[in-house]
Formats: sequence, structure tokens, C-alpha cells
Amino acid sequence: MYRSIIKPILFLFPAETAHHLTLTLLKIVLKIPLIGRLFRNWFTIRDPRLERELFGLHFPNPVGLAAGFDKDGKHFRAMSALGFGFIELGTVTPKEQGGNPRPRLFRLPKDEALINRMGFNNEGMKALVDRLKAGKSSNMVIGGNIGKNKQTPNEEAVSDYVLCFEALFPYVDYFVVNVSSPNTPNLRALQDKGPLTRILTVLQEKNQAQSAPKPILLKIAPDLTDHQLNDIVDIVNDTGIAGVIATNTTISREGLNSDRETIENIGAGGLSGKPVKDRSTEVIRYLHERSGGQLTIIGVGGIAGPADALEKLAAGASLVQVYSGLIYEGPGLIKKINRAILTQAPRTEHQVP
Repeated sequence: MYRSIIKPILFLFPAETAHHLTLTLLKIVLKIPLIGRLFRNWFTIRDPRLERELFGLHFPNPVGLAAGFDKDGKHFRAMSALGFGFIELGTVTPKEQGGNPRPRLFRLPKDEALINRMGFNNEGMKALVDRLKAGKSSNMVIGGNIGKNKQTPNEEAVSDYVLCFEALFPYVDYFVVNVSSPNTPNLRALQDKGPLTRILTVLQEKNQAQSAPKPILLKIAPDLTDHQLNDIVDIVNDTGIAGVIATNTTISREGLNSDRETIENIGAGGLSGKPVKDRSTEVIRYLHERSGGQLTIIGVGGIAGPADALEKLAAGASLVQVYSGLIYEGPGLIKKINRAILTQAPRTEHQVP
């Protein structure tokens, strides 16, 4: 029904408009008592074989919502009805910022891909904290993806990450440090070994000072070289963070089916969806092998069906996340992936016995 009826209607609207419209309609549907209950039951698979224990957290299943879909925490309760095992909010920054001018989100239907240059548009950490205070239930696994404001120079970036970390600490279950978005000027320079080690070291010091520290993960770009990926493994080991999310969007435009004029007219931005699938999996496999299987990885990038998710799990990911696949495949994607994991994926060391 989604691919034949709902998607064609949504694709009549600009991508960002359709995104907000979809989330608004989902919240309305879930408020209708009987329909909302049937909706949740239809999309959710509850099976102990899907459960995972990872870095001290219990995940009801290994399929999560990637950051960027719900930057401000306005929709995480509604999105949880789609059967996700965990939901990542953000990227959030200390101060509210409007992001880049519209249009800033574009579809590439021939490639089942998106290009975005949102620019960390969000209402700021205080607004997110207020929503989490009001709406988070104890059985939700919520991640907080944190970044720096555009106006903050890289030399002072650590202070922005610390502010977000301290504000969100009581209300999220894990953190993700985002230094890999291509849409904030010079942000990716923070992936270099020196500045990245400093940011993660300071955050870990703050974290370890808490009575119950929380997992901190690092989200990396798919455009890193092998040498840079080697540095990532070293940095994770040196700082003691919990793991890596691989990968963010790519700045590459290689191998696209969309015509060159369309791509040039869209301009700058991060590419997500099917075109990034293979590179994302390559990065996961490389990090897994380089670390001797010791690095905990959440795989994201180009998951448009069960086979894509299973491929990332086989490459070394312990959990997976989806975003662009939801746009093209619809909300049934989560259930399809979980079914495939139940029937095909081998037992892993993170599966609950």
C-alpha cells in the first residue's frame, strides 16, 4: 500500500514538506485508540530472539532509527510505534539554529537516494531536553546525537559537545558524537586524530565522573581513507568510547543513475540511500577486521531491504539503523528486517540467550 498509493502522493510534495506531513499524519493516526493499537501491533515484532544486550543497554530488537529523522524529539513516541528497537535523536546543538536555506532536501528516485544539506537545523538542546522530560518512557532506548553550532569555531568545538552532553545526560541512554556531517563548514576537520581525540577524551572524563557512565559512540563519514580508519580504531581504543556508527552521508556522486544536470542543479549536500550502501558496508568490514572484532559498530547507510541489513550484520555490525530506506520502502521496512534476522541471521555474541 505504501509503495503503490502513499509514496506517489507524498512524492508530489517537496521532500522536506512530505517529511513533516508524514510525521503529522502518523501522530494523528496513533491518537485514534483502536486504530493506534492495531497499528502498533501490526508493525511490531516481539520475540526474545531479536533482543540484544550491548554496552549495558537492552535493545528489544537490533533495528534503529538513524539520527536526522527526528532532530528535535517531536516524534520519537510516534516513531516507536513502527517497531524500532531504538531511536536516535538529533543532531542537536547547544543553541537553536535554522540550518541552511530551503530547499535543502532532495530525492533522487532513480537511485532511491536523498541529498540533504540541512545544516544541523534544530531548536537547541533545551527544547530537546524539555520534550524528553515530558515524553520518554522507561522502555525506550533513546540516543542523543550531538554536534556543534555553525558559529562555533573548531578550536572551541569541545565546549559545544560538552554542553550538549551535560544537558542530555539524564534523559538519553547513549550519546553519538557527530563530526562527520558534510553540511556544517569545516566540521569534518574534527575527524582528524588530534581534535577528535581531544573531544572524545574530554567527554569521557565528564562521562566517567558520573555515578553511572553512559555509552559514547562516534559517527564517521564513509569518505575516510584506510589510514583515517586506522586512526579511528586507535582513537576508540585510546579514549575508551563504546563504539562507532558507520556511516554518515557521502559527498561522493559516483555511480549515480540520475542525470548529471539534476545532480549539478541540486548542488552540495550529503548523499544517502542505496548509492552509499556498498561503501558503508566496506567501512564496517574494514573496522571490524582491523580491530580484530573488538570494535562495536552500528551499521547505517543504504539499507533498503532485509538483505542490506543482514549484509551489514555479517560484515561486523551489531545493530543497524535506517533512514532513507523508510522514504522509499515505507514503515514496513523495520518489520521485514526483523523477520529476516529471525529466519536468517546467525546468533551473535550480543544476542540475549
